[in-house]
Amino acid sequence: MKRNIFFILVLICGAASAQNIDDVLRYSIENTHGTTRFQGLSGAFGALGGDLSALNINPAGSAVFNNSQFTMTGTNYNRNNDATYFGRTSGTRLNSFKINQVGGVMVFKNYDKNSDWRKYSLAFNYDLVNNFSNQFFASGNGNEGIDNYFLAYAQGQPLGPLFVQDGELIEEAYLDIGSSLGFGSQQAFLGFQAGVIDPVDFDDDNNTEYISNAQYNTVNQEFLQSTRGYNSKFTMNFGTQYKDFLYMGASLNFHSIYYEKYTQLSESGFDAASEIQSINFDNLLVSRGQAFSFNLGVIAKLNKYIRLGGSYQSATWYDLTDDFSQRINSDSPVKNPDIRFIDFNIVNLFPRYKVKTPGKFNGSMALVFGPNGLLSFDYSYQDMSNAELRPTSDASFSTVNSQIGRELTAVSTFRIGGEYRIKQLSLRGGYRYEQSPYANKITISDLNGFSAGLGYNFGGSRIDFTYSRSERDANVQLADVGISTPASVNGIMNNYSFGYTINF
Repeated sequence: MKRNIFFILVLICGAASAQNIDDVLRYSIENTHGTTRFQGLSGAFGALGGDLSALNINPAGSAVFNNSQFTMTGTNYNRNNDATYFGRTSGTRLNSFKINQVGGVMVFKNYDKNSDWRKYSLAFNYDLVNNFSNQFFASGNGNEGIDNYFLAYAQGQPLGPLFVQDGELIEEAYLDIGSSLGFGSQQAFLGFQAGVIDPVDFDDDNNTEYISNAQYNTVNQEFLQSTRGYNSKFTMNFGTQYKDFLYMGASLNFHSIYYEKYTQLSESGFDAASEIQSINFDNLLVSRGQAFSFNLGVIAKLNKYIRLGGSYQSATWYDLTDDFSQRINSDSPVKNPDIRFIDFNIVNLFPRYKVKTPGKFNGSMALVFGPNGLLSFDYSYQDMSNAELRPTSDASFSTVNSQIGRELTAVSTFRIGGEYRIKQLSLRGGYRYEQSPYANKITISDLNGFSAGLGYNFGGSRIDFTYSRSERDANVQLADVGISTPASVNGIMNNYSFGYTINF
């Protein structure tokens, strides 16, 4: 009975943090979602406006609308991931559907002919900034097993606290060591109790050296990473038009975040003399939180053909909590048989923390050819080395922030899009290039993407369809420490979006 009650207990782990550079990049990189028309031009809307998702680039765009409007967009996300690990390539396909945009704008025209302020706009919009649904599988014969992960955390840890005390449940010991000694000691405890590692001197509670019970030159490894969740943004926008040439706007953005990552590493094929012949190690991370940012922007109509746009997106301040659970199983003859009671019902709840993603500057130019079409170009700059985990007084956060400053760099993004109209029919296309946030351009590569779409205007309403494709490579570590060879993942995203717009 005591064990069943304990399954629902949650521990506040204050002695250490598991947050790292991945947490910062997860919320800093935004994909080009939004309305179907916005996606059709690959997001090149900074000097155009007149689109609800364009408010993410330049909030002055709401003042370009000539009438009130409501738009809804749904997207089918198709992800293709090919992971190569020690010469073996495995493919994974994943589909998901989301209502990724819903919003409306109200336009209030000023009929006072003596006023220079021609109209005002008030817009509300929901956008899916990031769809975290993704999955990849990698397998190969690696030369570093998960025993190296546990050894990396165990070396230097006293043996005494790694034992389960008399009258103590193993899950109680697991949570207690995490709370009192930190994440590293907790991982050492897990590896020791699972029989993956042993102390050099079993009879010395002050022993700080450990050895592996796994013997191999190479070991067959299978790794699955599956993520789901969202980073959504609700925008409140105000815009105004001054005379016939200047549009100005500001937005307040409120984010909602849910992220879940599950990883499973299975190992087999050890040497015949090895005490261990199989290991399974699973981890589950769940993050939740909110965030806030604001945007300021202007659009200038130089003449009937040329428009220029400029905008600033503030830093985004995320307030987050993480839940972290683990389970491990091996066929080691010296493992604690109660290791099975450490599972996803035993939850480590880390203290609240903050992520600050850096601000972004956008410059835009558009050529508008009356009712025939348009051509638009956008440039964005964001210095990722300025991102940080907070509070900065936390020693582990300070270490990660130093890593961010060393490894991340400024990101330039280029977007170009065009639209050609044939009576009620609009043909659209675009291209997007985004630099890697890593200075080495290897951990995550540059991104290339293109889009094509069409729309049909019925007068009072419009329907749109867009196909967009983006591709980016990444090197993904199978474990935070101990396994140095990453899986090389080629990720391709194909999106199919449908939208409906009604004017009123």
